[in-house]
Amino acid sequence: MTGQAEFPIDRPTLLVTLTGTDRPGLTSAVLSILAGRGLEVIDAEQVVLRGRLVLGVLLTAPRDHKELKKDLKALAEGLDVEIDVKKGFGDNEPRRKGRTQVTVIGSPLTAKGFGAIAGRIADTGANIDRISRMARYPVTAMEIAVSGADPDSLRAVLALEGVKQGLDVAVQAGGLYRRAKRLIVMDVDSTLIQGEVIEMLAERAGRLEEVAAVTEQAMRGELDFADSLRHRVAALEGLSASALDDVHRAIELAPGARTLVRTLKRLGYQFAIVSGGFSQITDKLAADLGIDYAAANVLEIVDGKLTGKVVGDIVDRAGKATALRRFAESSGTPLSQTVAIGDGANDLDMLAAAGLGIAFNAKPVVRAAADTHVSVPYLDTILYLLGISREEVEAADAASNPS
Repeated sequence: MTGQAEFPIDRPTLLVTLTGTDRPGLTSAVLSILAGRGLEVIDAEQVVLRGRLVLGVLLTAPRDHKELKKDLKALAEGLDVEIDVKKGFGDNEPRRKGRTQVTVIGSPLTAKGFGAIAGRIADTGANIDRISRMARYPVTAMEIAVSGADPDSLRAVLALEGVKQGLDVAVQAGGLYRRAKRLIVMDVDSTLIQGEVIEMLAERAGRLEEVAAVTEQAMRGELDFADSLRHRVAALEGLSASALDDVHRAIELAPGARTLVRTLKRLGYQFAIVSGGFSQITDKLAADLGIDYAAANVLEIVDGKLTGKVVGDIVDRAGKATALRRFAESSGTPLSQTVAIGDGANDLDMLAAAGLGIAFNAKPVVRAAADTHVSVPYLDTILYLLGISREEVEAADAASNPS
């Protein structure tokens, strides 16, 4: 297949720009004026903000461009819009190499904060090619297409500015690679769900304070996870196995968890959960949500009671990364096309192994190590990092649930 030749830089072109109140038929009216002259459309872009339309069309210049300008002026008067025509030469300047996507999330997103992010992008010598809104509620999310930037350098600069402005800022390589990720692997406790299952069990065993203190140390990376797990599970010895059913019924998902899973499953993503918690809970969560893969520790139960021990290998920090690789192989997904989401120190290896590691309301050590982080409580904001807008989510929901 042979592509078109590069547009000659010395060939005359016209840029037609329309601005006015948006309503049906404006774009087609402009194109109808152009249609009868055998012109070639080289580029076009349109945006609508609060009912105001801006349309730009770059096309080859006809010999009678003055007559065209006269016709467009008459059209503008009839439609009560403004149309500007400028003559020039050649195509748009090609965008610089190094396509990068910057996602900015704020609650709220202030002009000061957004302006500071734009300023730091400019400071690096990169160019903002396009800005589009991904969501307005429950957070405001903007996606900025940037060219001419090294993603790693830009990430370092914007991470600092994001912290200063109280914004979440994600920097990813642009292009098809970003939309190709097809396996999500997520931690469970304090990520997919609110709270820690082992603490909910410990509360029923009357050992909550002791277990919660050890959990906090382990999540900060101050204790070996396997040792801390054995210590905490030992505190559950003698607890009735029926407490597991009680805890499952009491679990509250993170806000936006169902939306995240539902939307990505519709798009053909596969989903996995991996937990330092317990399979007696995670297997039920996977069934509830239609999740494809699950891995967790197994509590030993004898005569209807917990023995205070786990069975088999412990799913610790290394075990989570191993599970991610196993799920990727089972689903036929390259590691570069996986996304891992977690909040604690035992998620670090998993976040590092994935193509994109996201720290979700995470401890400082995890935020510092992850590719990007989200600090708002809504799990579905991760959709915006994957290039999926709130409008697309709502449209998919409406199509699946017609009234």
